[in-house]
Amino acid sequence: MSSKGLFSEFPDVSAKQWKQKIQMDLKGADYNDSLVWESLEGIKVKPFYHAEDLKALGDYQLPKGHSWRIAQSIYASDMEKANSKALEALDKGAESLIFTIPDEETNFEKLLAKIDLESVPVHFNFEFLAVAPIKRLLSNLDGKKGESHLNIDIIGNLAKTGNWYHKLEEDHKLLAELYKSAPSNNKVSLASVDLGLYQNAGANMVQQLAYAMAHAHEYLSHFKQQSTFPITFKVAVGSNYFFEIAKLRALRWLWRTLAQTYGVSNDCHILAYPTKRNKTLYDYNVNMLRTTSECMSAVLGGADTVCNLPYDAIYHKDNEFGDRIARNQLLLLKEESHMNEAAQISEGTYYVASLTEQLAEKALALLKQIETSGGFLDAIKKGTIQQKIAESAKKEQQQFDEGQLILVGTNKFQNPGDRMKDNIELYPFVKTKPRKTLIVPIIEKRLAEATEQKRLDDE
Repeated sequence: MSSKGLFSEFPDVSAKQWKQKIQMDLKGADYNDSLVWESLEGIKVKPFYHAEDLKALGDYQLPKGHSWRIAQSIYASDMEKANSKALEALDKGAESLIFTIPDEETNFEKLLAKIDLESVPVHFNFEFLAVAPIKRLLSNLDGKKGESHLNIDIIGNLAKTGNWYHKLEEDHKLLAELYKSAPSNNKVSLASVDLGLYQNAGANMVQQLAYAMAHAHEYLSHFKQQSTFPITFKVAVGSNYFFEIAKLRALRWLWRTLAQTYGVSNDCHILAYPTKRNKTLYDYNVNMLRTTSECMSAVLGGADTVCNLPYDAIYHKDNEFGDRIARNQLLLLKEESHMNEAAQISEGTYYVASLTEQLAEKALALLKQIETSGGFLDAIKKGTIQQKIAESAKKEQQQFDEGQLILVGTNKFQNPGDRMKDNIELYPFVKTKPRKTLIVPIIEKRLAEATEQKRLDDE
């Protein structure tokens, strides 16, 4: 039976007719004051959406059959322990691995022993920039058919720490040398852009997207005349459920738009993880609810890889229980909730499509402003980016302080009997360590820090 036959007896209803009906039901109350709210991005959210809300931007759809992988993050200070943890995580449901590499002397053969690099995608986060060890890694990956993401981001390091790894010229020279050494295929991605830094520092979604594209533009303009430029975007996902779905979809569309101007044909890889900005020290079990919602947004937004954040990550050292719970949250979403290939679910929804269009358009306009003013590096050296993020963070912090933005157990429904002072293994607040920097670094900060510090002092 055709869909036309099913619905032919129902007349079409225009957006105007829907709005008139709603206004009648309001019995004199103002439509805009009662039902329309404005996000931090300046997007006015309506009570209903219609096909008439959609514009001409129609290529947000993901490839059919798009699926996502469950990732496990591992700090590789001890090769044998890290390898053992990786193999155990794979055995218990992880499908991808993220290794943080702190040491130039890392033995990659030991680290990757018995890991099937043909089928298990691996990510690396280097806490240094050096050619020799990364070339050793590339030789270990040579000939393997699986995906590898090296996530080298020299500009991201400048934004986060206030300094280059070495100096501007040397960092770019080393990056160019590594780029020449990398295989010329989409299986090894060298560059990355961490827009999670901007999110965790308080940037709104338009800023996150625009800064990520301006950030990526610096790399594209540096490596001109490339038909492919494999790149990974590391995205922190917040609690504004539908907006976060739209953010990831807008990110993919913006990358395609930017890449096409350079003749680059490949898609990007999106690695998503929950934000730390809304995580709390008190009533910490609520963090599990937050990360579940955020991981769902990541899946429905079309992330390629999702790495969950343990509920106790802000104050506990790595522990088996926290990692297992985080991994099992993703397994439940994938296997029990049948969200393996769920990104297409959000396609065709007028609300998500409208949000995607608005976020993309606003981000594109901001990107053009940044480029017209001299580009991302110029803006971050002048402190413009830092200032704009600080202004956005202040607005969000004010909403939290006034109780408009609610974190259950922290600024509403506090349990006065909670005691955390004796449970803290990691310092959960912004660390202040005076040092000389080239620029003002972008500092990540959780919304609840001031409230929690006061509660700890009062215990």
